[in-house]
Amino acid sequence: MICTHESVTGNYLFSGRVLGSTEPEDLIQLHPAIKSQWEAITAHYDRIGLSHSHTVIWDVSHTLMSDYPDYDTSVFIFGDVVHERSTDKKWFHQIDRDWFEVVEYINSKNNFIQLAQKLNVSVPQTWCFENKLEVTNWDDFYYPCYLKPAVSVDGVGIYRCEDRQQLKAALEEFDSEVPLQIQQEVKASNFLNLQYKITSQGLEHFAATEQVLDGYAHMGNRYPTQHQPWEIVEPMAEWMYQQGMKEIFAFDVAVVESDSSPSYLAIECNPRFNGASYPTGVAKKFKIPSWTCENFETKYHSLEEIDLKDIEFDINKGTGIIIVNWGTVLIGKIGILLAGTVEQQDQLRAILKQRLTTINNEQLTVIN
Repeated sequence: MICTHESVTGNYLFSGRVLGSTEPEDLIQLHPAIKSQWEAITAHYDRIGLSHSHTVIWDVSHTLMSDYPDYDTSVFIFGDVVHERSTDKKWFHQIDRDWFEVVEYINSKNNFIQLAQKLNVSVPQTWCFENKLEVTNWDDFYYPCYLKPAVSVDGVGIYRCEDRQQLKAALEEFDSEVPLQIQQEVKASNFLNLQYKITSQGLEHFAATEQVLDGYAHMGNRYPTQHQPWEIVEPMAEWMYQQGMKEIFAFDVAVVESDSSPSYLAIECNPRFNGASYPTGVAKKFKIPSWTCENFETKYHSLEEIDLKDIEFDINKGTGIIIVNWGTVLIGKIGILLAGTVEQQDQLRAILKQRLTTINNEQLTVIN
């Protein structure tokens, strides 16, 4: 809620998706609005053998963490992106200034581009502006292009512009003081999410996944991927580590195919947990070699109403579904990991979609 624009419906329900990545010794803060789903989600995790925290603080205030000085801090983002002057922002800055400042710096798409150029990291052709009044040389841009606010989450405020007229119209949607950038469209065959994790051992590769997109909105992630271009973003990752970054962060990278070999362009950095982090945490516990995590819509507004019979994850078979983002079921949405081969995932997806939309009718069953 201190990172995502208010137009993202139900963002206060997303806190539950980290549960599967926790361990029994952890404390977890969850929004009280999803408390009604606690028994159902823990029963699901217990049936599939997924360890998790059972000690819940039903309050998402960050300052409550000061009451537990013996615990390490783990948050979605180490700072307040939405509110310029807030208690949260002051608190983060006070407890770890370096971590706070590197997150705030790299969370700006404009700062990201400038750092990438300094470190010789390949990025698309991009023009950065302090505000829309600086945009004057219309013939300099390559079309189609994307107009982006320097700080954005979940694709909010991003416009695809086919020509000068569309770009001018999109600029009218921005306040005069908002930093922004114009970026040439990349003819990408795929977009990757390269996650890093900083532990007591140092900077580590966490996972490389392919993004499942709806336009430029993130809908899910797929693992594994044949593309592993860690060397593209390694200089930036190392810079962030040296500046004091902690926990998990990730880079979005475009894959551009050619006759010889693909090339890669870094698009942005998410200095925080991102959509791929939660299924990755769950999949690593079970050592699942192949999975996709996607968002689904459902007629149901309670986990107890969803029929998971014979499709829950089976650790012996290595296939099945695992609910990851469960709090959003209250608004008819749910994030689910599909484990197994591509063929098994396709079968699970078909069964799941039918069960999420059909009430008390004949349902598809698993074909062994």
